[in-house]
Amino acid sequence: MKHSVLKNFIKYTSVNILGMIGLSLYILADTYFVSKALGSIGIASLNLSISIYSIIHGLGLMIGIGGATKFIILKVQKNENATRVFSTSLKIGLAIGTLLILIGIFGSKRLAMSLGADSLTLPLTQTYLTTILIFAPFFIVNNILLAFVRNDNNPNLSMIAMLVGSFSNIILDYVFIFPLNMGIFGAAFATGLAPIISILVLMVHFAHKNHTIKLIRNKFELHLVYDIFSLGLSSFIIEVSSAVALITFNIVILRLEGNDGVAAYAIVANLALVVIAIFTGLAQGAQPLISNYFGLKELDKLKKTRKYALVTAFVIAFVIYTVTMVFSESFIQIFNSENNSHVAQMADIGLKFYFLGFFFAGINIVTTMVLSATENIREALSISLLRGLILIVPIVLVASYFWTMTGVWFAFVLTELIVTGIVIYLDRLKNKSTVNQKN
Repeated sequence: MKHSVLKNFIKYTSVNILGMIGLSLYILADTYFVSKALGSIGIASLNLSISIYSIIHGLGLMIGIGGATKFIILKVQKNENATRVFSTSLKIGLAIGTLLILIGIFGSKRLAMSLGADSLTLPLTQTYLTTILIFAPFFIVNNILLAFVRNDNNPNLSMIAMLVGSFSNIILDYVFIFPLNMGIFGAAFATGLAPIISILVLMVHFAHKNHTIKLIRNKFELHLVYDIFSLGLSSFIIEVSSAVALITFNIVILRLEGNDGVAAYAIVANLALVVIAIFTGLAQGAQPLISNYFGLKELDKLKKTRKYALVTAFVIAFVIYTVTMVFSESFIQIFNSENNSHVAQMADIGLKFYFLGFFFAGINIVTTMVLSATENIREALSISLLRGLILIVPIVLVASYFWTMTGVWFAFVLTELIVTGIVIYLDRLKNKSTVNQKN
């Protein structure tokens, strides 16, 4: 990290954004091929299942980002405990993954019903959930390895692993769903194999002489577990917030518009997942730099990196919204294989309202990352909880009651706007406190 702040920022964030775009293609590929093979019922079933994928992904991010953040802070401080963080992270991930396998085998039907599956969508939803949960350990371990390899000064390999895994998923999706006629199980199976392929690519890192992450035999240390969870908790909340919002939106939309409404929301939500992945890639790319500068107490470089990340987030939001407005009908048509005009109309309105929220969501995601990377855990968690649980659920319930589907679409925008206002207010309070301390 001897280059200039801007060069380091571009190096780490660009490859990570590309990697996260590739990673988000997991779900987009499933959505596209399922819509072609199984129509609106298939896409509605898939949308009911995605929330569980988000939770699994979030668990992997929590352990991976939390562990990797602790690792790099201890590493730059030349603390011997750094070598034990990686092994502890893997042990936690495998333990949680095993629990999720049991849920997938014995509880997938009950889980599908609790997510809103009806007599039409239950068989497909249950099949997808069972398969994804059985592959949970691989999703979690993949996210752990991606974070540690990235923080071990090898962001390019992390990007390559994510892209190879994602493109493998797309190819396998097509093969399993169409030539082999495996239906929604084929989509889930392809998605489950993708992290295994990514893990195999990441193994290359351990053949390098300069790698510093090592698997060692160590006791299960509770203080390390606490540090890993606390530093990564905001990343988990971000992903869980997507899941909670998805579940809440699905339940509300089922009441308002039935399975057609859920199919329309599936189109909006899946495209939104790609955008969230881009912002997450930006935040995760900047995280090693922020943690490194924080550990070395180079606060000027830390502030510059934060500024670059926030400006980049706004530019990304502007570009994405412009592209969405111009090509919204084309995007919708890709996933609307039955040419259902009702679904298309709802999705078009949804994209134009919902995507306004990304002007604020990018700022909130970057801010949460900065707070986590600098061990401001309480503030990071508060922002994540506001976005994911405290505000979005009551807002969507109230807004949908008064303005039906328009209220549903606008709930995301209003939530992110309020959180951004809180972030700006807290930042001003912090700056004012710093000035007073200096005086």
